[in-house]
Amino acid sequence: MMENPAIRKKSLAEELAARLQEQIAAGIFGIGEKLPPEPELMRIFGVSRSTVREAVRILSDMGLLRVRQGAGTFVVSRNAPDLMTQRLKRADIRELDEVRRILEAAIVEKAAERYTEQDAFRMKAYLSERKEAAETGRLEQCIDADVNFHATIAEATHNEILSGLYRATAIHLRDGFKRIYADTGYLLASQPSHDRLAAFILAHDTRNALKTIRIILEEP
Repeated sequence: MMENPAIRKKSLAEELAARLQEQIAAGIFGIGEKLPPEPELMRIFGVSRSTVREAVRILSDMGLLRVRQGAGTFVVSRNAPDLMTQRLKRADIRELDEVRRILEAAIVEKAAERYTEQDAFRMKAYLSERKEAAETGRLEQCIDADVNFHATIAEATHNEILSGLYRATAIHLRDGFKRIYADTGYLLASQPSHDRLAAFILAHDTRNALKTIRIILEEP
């Protein structure tokens, strides 16, 4: 891998994300290639673990990286955000929520038909993270786990267009949730419905999964 000068001053995650994006665009990290582990990125760029994690989140939200639990972080695209991604970034949360409602039914239906064991593992893992974060009052972590749970359901459709649309929308929903939720109270209250949704999907029970996602979409 190319040697990189350390970022000497206190660095924003955006600066590290931009540096990594340049390397991905240049082909230093190829499509499907795994990024170096966190300690190595920390050493190369001279930044903290939290900065590395935030930079990875930024690039994941942009659709350039995908974090696979237990496996690492992989390059999935070299493309910069397109016009639709930029438009979503400017969208009102009510518009985003409307798009989400349209997508959710199709996503839940197809996920119940097509999910794999790896998809099931990831759903359960994010659901567990969501519950733990909600119970301990960690709002940002709870929102991230919630968004990742729903994005994993979208990925379980194994339809790249559906999952891509959902993840592009979810990026900005996450930011909206962080503005409207003051604590994890509502998220904790909705944990049972999320548990039921996962159970119905994993049981291939499309009818009840669709009923449950409609309930979730009406929850605060």
